[in-house]
Amino acid sequence: MSTPSSTSVKLDPDIKERVQRLAASRRRSAHWVMREAIEQYVQREEQREQFLKDSLDAWQEYQETGQHVTAEEADHWLAKLEAGEDAGPPECHR
Repeated sequence: MSTPSSTSVKLDPDIKERVQRLAASRRRSAHWVMREAIEQYVQREEQREQFLKDSLDAWQEYQETGQHVTAEEADHWLAKLEAGEDAGPPECHR
């Protein structure tokens, strides 16, 4: 594990007050609230970037192969899963 380093953040007085209010209500430090918020933001944005990359990769693969399932086929499969059936995904086709 790496050693934590310090970083300064300039906050508007209103945001600073809100962070301090949240920290007090959670019996945590303002530092903890800000660290938690930054960690959650970074994780959410990394997931968003990965989703975009996966989407672009899937689109590229579709353009190259033409392999797909229709929305109707996907809906039918998802309905089976929702009903608790052990159903494999539909076969891709051109």
